[in-house]
Amino acid sequence: MQTVTGLYDNHHDAKAVVEQLEDAGISSSDISIAGRGDEGGETYAGEGATAGAGVGAVVGGTGGLLAGLGMLAIPGVGPVVAAGWLAATAAGAAAGAVAGGAAGGLIGSLTSSGVDEDDAHVYAEGVRRGSTVVSARVEDEQADVARSIINDNAPVDLEARRSMYREEGWDRFDEKSPDFTEEELARERDRVRDYRPL
Repeated sequence: MQTVTGLYDNHHDAKAVVEQLEDAGISSSDISIAGRGDEGGETYAGEGATAGAGVGAVVGGTGGLLAGLGMLAIPGVGPVVAAGWLAATAAGAAAGAVAGGAAGGLIGSLTSSGVDEDDAHVYAEGVRRGSTVVSARVEDEQADVARSIINDNAPVDLEARRSMYREEGWDRFDEKSPDFTEEELARERDRVRDYRPL
């Protein structure tokens, strides 16, 4: 079993990746998506889906995993639209309110599935700053297909993003960080779009 993960600055790209993974025969139960929602502020949480409630809300006319998108709150990240195994673990950690629970939820579920811990911190910080993470747990024979789908849909260059964050003094995801406001998210999305490495 392998875990293949990508970070996307465009929420629509991330949703397209989920649909392509499902179309390739990867089970919805092995795919996760978590992000701050669309750049225009639209979310996919159904009526009655509240922060911390998990991912059970059925919404919209979408099938597969995307039909189960719901809202949850992750300390240090804020409200996210999420579905899948990664979201369920993060929701459980947040609901448990244990010290370091958010990192244990988001970062811990990625690392326990084989994602490098340093990369998991960049993924979590990316979600905090408005990006969307897609992760698929796949059998070895499906790994190349999943990797190809993730890489063919304009994922963030993780090394470049890590460098950008470190240029401003960032070291690791911190669940005690304040949530980004909508204005800060908009500025961050503009900044990453225009970023050029030093």
